[in-house]
Amino acid sequence: MKIIILGAGQVGTSVAANLVSEANDITVVDHNPALLRELQDRFDLRTVYGHGAHPDVLARAGAEDADMIIAVTNSDETNMVACQVAYTLFHTPTKIARVRAQSFLDQPRLFGTDALPIDVAISPEALVTDYIIRLIENPGTLQVLDFAGGRIRLVAVKAYYGGPLVGQELRTLHQRMPNIEARVAAIYRQDRAIQPEGDTVIEVDDEVFFVAAPEHIRAVMGELRRLDKTYRRMIIAGGGNIGTRLAGALERSFRVKIIERDLKRCKQVAEDLEKTIVLHGDAADQDLLLEENIESTDVFCALTDDDEANILSAMLAKRLGARKVMALINRPSYVELVQSGAIDVAISPQQATIGSLLKHVRRGDVVMVHSLRRGAAEAIEAIAHGDETSSKVIGRSIAEIRLPKGASIGALVRGDQVLIAHHDTRIQSEDHVILFLQDKRRIPEVERLFQVGVTFL
Repeated sequence: MKIIILGAGQVGTSVAANLVSEANDITVVDHNPALLRELQDRFDLRTVYGHGAHPDVLARAGAEDADMIIAVTNSDETNMVACQVAYTLFHTPTKIARVRAQSFLDQPRLFGTDALPIDVAISPEALVTDYIIRLIENPGTLQVLDFAGGRIRLVAVKAYYGGPLVGQELRTLHQRMPNIEARVAAIYRQDRAIQPEGDTVIEVDDEVFFVAAPEHIRAVMGELRRLDKTYRRMIIAGGGNIGTRLAGALERSFRVKIIERDLKRCKQVAEDLEKTIVLHGDAADQDLLLEENIESTDVFCALTDDDEANILSAMLAKRLGARKVMALINRPSYVELVQSGAIDVAISPQQATIGSLLKHVRRGDVVMVHSLRRGAAEAIEAIAHGDETSSKVIGRSIAEIRLPKGASIGALVRGDQVLIAHHDTRIQSEDHVILFLQDKRRIPEVERLFQVGVTFL
């Protein structure tokens, strides 16, 4: 595909890195020449200097024959106007805009061909907030990802010593839980991917990805580790967009406190929220944390816009007794450094956002994409179309489908029915198929599997 990305900031760079590796023709537009030079040094792509919403700049970027424009500058207004210009002057088929301001997102009538012709409005703050809420609602998880409108979930957990299934073969999972449908989709051992088979033995500290219906998640987790108690008390460091959103979503069910350094922002957050206690201070102040009973806090979330401040305050909170600590980290290199240390969960806004974009780039009918393992792996929800003569998957059992190496089918959604995949499960037309890919370089092979042949009319 020929794709124009407006904005060479953290989100734009992350999008470019993910898409350029898949043989797409990428052009990045920005008015910061230093960022553009850095991108050209790292990736095989074109760069154009200029304002992303200006018609002449879009023309130089090749908008006349672009398949997609992804507007992810720091300005909502620039992103929205750029999509309008691309639609009116260049008839760009797909237009995606990053929109951060809640006042815009609260008005869905703004986005449509009769108003602002934006096909997809993405709010990284909203996506990250939803991501954190799923982690909090499922204590002990490393990742919780929704498919088929939340009817099936892919969950990542670390196997602990003493878990009933630890040291056992995978096939014993069904024997231990005959009435619960679940399937292990992947196992990572010391960052090395292991294809799960019936005789695969789960070891301590394995990162296990499994698929199950939401109501069965805790039961499966109980086989891999000691279950964490439900969270009740939480402290959020940072009263920015994400921190305020998270507090607003959880304050009716949890006892929430926000620590914010800026006094003016403190007052604004206190007015916007109902039950949350807003504190003016530094989240890395040991005396303040002790005063606010950090040792009896279930979750500490560091959500400021400063990576270093988030890392340090989360590490301090953990040392002072917080049960679970999470830190929002923008730099990918930092995520890898801290994930296995004192910080329980490193949250990458880019990884939480990129899936919403990738599903519009994937060939075939792909309705959901989640980026995993810092972009190396991917989980996909694809719809099977056609019939037995035109499709490589319809009418075939899971065992008969020639999946690429490292790929596995975890579950099917057929109408209102969720089916955990077994070797003899047969795929029917219009099934939603949930796949896990250990190596995203195999994506073209999966796309070809789900493309309808020319014989299908």
